[in-house]
Amino acid sequence: MGPLVIALTPSSWVCKEVRQILGKGFQKGITLRHLRALVALSDLKLVARVSEALGVTQPAVSKQIAELEKIVGVPVVTRDRNRLYLTPIGIRLADHARQALGQLDRAAFDIEAMTSGVSGSVSIGVVSSVAPTLLPGTIALFKRSTPQANVSVSEGHFVELLPQLEAGALDLVIARIWQPQELAEIDQMALFSEPIVVVAGRNHPIAQSSEVEWADVINYPWILPQSNSVARQAVDALFASNGLPPPNNTIASLSLALNLELLQAMPALGLLPARLAQAQAARGQTVILPLETQDLLSEARCFWRKDQVSKNATLSLFLKCLQQATEDINTIPFG
Repeated sequence: MGPLVIALTPSSWVCKEVRQILGKGFQKGITLRHLRALVALSDLKLVARVSEALGVTQPAVSKQIAELEKIVGVPVVTRDRNRLYLTPIGIRLADHARQALGQLDRAAFDIEAMTSGVSGSVSIGVVSSVAPTLLPGTIALFKRSTPQANVSVSEGHFVELLPQLEAGALDLVIARIWQPQELAEIDQMALFSEPIVVVAGRNHPIAQSSEVEWADVINYPWILPQSNSVARQAVDALFASNGLPPPNNTIASLSLALNLELLQAMPALGLLPARLAQAQAARGQTVILPLETQDLLSEARCFWRKDQVSKNATLSLFLKCLQQATEDINTIPFG
């Protein structure tokens, strides 16, 4: 048997250099200022923007990067005219820096929440297409921060949930929006953007088609939102934009669990959030069809009464948890 030859790929070279760096005990020299500068540079590319974002001078930013490179012992940036780009080592360090800063922010949040003494309850109304993506992480964080507080969750359509919010029966509503508008006495906040995609069961006749047009799917059964919902209006507008009437062979269902089973039981088509659709496709349960949905209902927002955050400490804490969970979601790419 001949000698064993190991070919080092670019990623293995990165790992080798990282191991060399770790052996230098560089942790003692790196500060939070270095980490924040590196993460900001990764996001913003320009020293001027980084200095503005961090509230420091441009020479201070350049000094922090130079110090970091001296500590690490290898370049972390390359320069192209007035822009700075991270080297492979810089990218790896920026990823770790982002995680470290996120953990510190979470620790500060947890300490603030646990010492706040918040109790009471919060009532949430949510549309079914957002609940599995956003609420598990939010509620887990909320309960960890204040175990004595209670949460109740109701699912429904926005047109059903909004009157309950206005009447005080709900403290917060989370929904996908179509044609956003200001609402009297209601504050709102954008949370995240996630595409809605068209899906079919794995045994659907059209599942194996590489090219699909909207005209090809109009005559199949469709699982759609309720006819009086904002979501259904948006779906009807989507078909109209493709020169088609709305489907007339429909099943109106709020239940994601039921909808997924229906896709397996019959040759129906439906709409799912991209993350859920990708998870189901990875399990071999559904197929995502190559149809353009034109940002249909892609933006999720939350809504609350303007006078409540200052009066309801439990709601205020839940909103902070919601923002933190949203930041975690936004760091996870699609695909």
